[in-house]
Amino acid sequence: MNTKTVLVTGGVRGIGKAITEIFAKNGYNVIANYINSYDKAIALKNDLSQYNINIYKSDVSYYNDVKNMVEYIENNIGGIDILINNAGIAQQKLFTDISDDDWNKMIGVNLTGVFNCCKAVLPYMIKNKSGKIINISSMWGQVGASCEVHYSAAKAGVIGLTKALAKEVGLSGISVNCICPGVISTDMMNGFSEDDINALKDETPLQCIGSPKDIADMVYFLAKDSTTFITGQIIGVNGGMII
Repeated sequence: MNTKTVLVTGGVRGIGKAITEIFAKNGYNVIANYINSYDKAIALKNDLSQYNINIYKSDVSYYNDVKNMVEYIENNIGGIDILINNAGIAQQKLFTDISDDDWNKMIGVNLTGVFNCCKAVLPYMIKNKSGKIINISSMWGQVGASCEVHYSAAKAGVIGLTKALAKEVGLSGISVNCICPGVISTDMMNGFSEDDINALKDETPLQCIGSPKDIADMVYFLAKDSTTFITGQIIGVNGGMII
């Protein structure tokens, strides 16, 4: 039985759901954050009812929402030992068509959300001289994607935040790492045709699309006590598409 508490943002769908499942099934106290997916959140909680799982609605792009969520967790479940910043949105648009609202929402969820959650959980981790923060970026944050400039910029920001924060909080025994998924089979790919998916497979050296479990397995690895000497790293889980 693991008594550590894990907060997974965007934790009820896709990659986040797989992350929630792996920690819950391995005995952690898990809080799966969500914002718009109430039905999926309830279904996940019911599916994992024999484990220590809670759900919490909060918009990570607003600091007060995050602060209230973290305070609730600390007061009712325990201090957050592991933070998984997974919440994110995606959008494909020509750069010239990106509106101010598109830009602000993308940065708000994908980058400011990471900042807000780190800011809220760090006081406990610093006091405890221990903690793990694992951020989910994207391979497009590493190399950029045409027609996804705002998404690529936000995810690149997550990479920079990870490296800088790892240097700053290392003295407090806290590790900060980042995973950059490649093409993963989630709801974000619902608009892709079979031909599109096959083309992506052809571009990938391993000739396949990744699964949410591929990312969850890497998150779980980085969260272990045995990996405390790994920090500030940007780890690609992309089948070799970006090397």
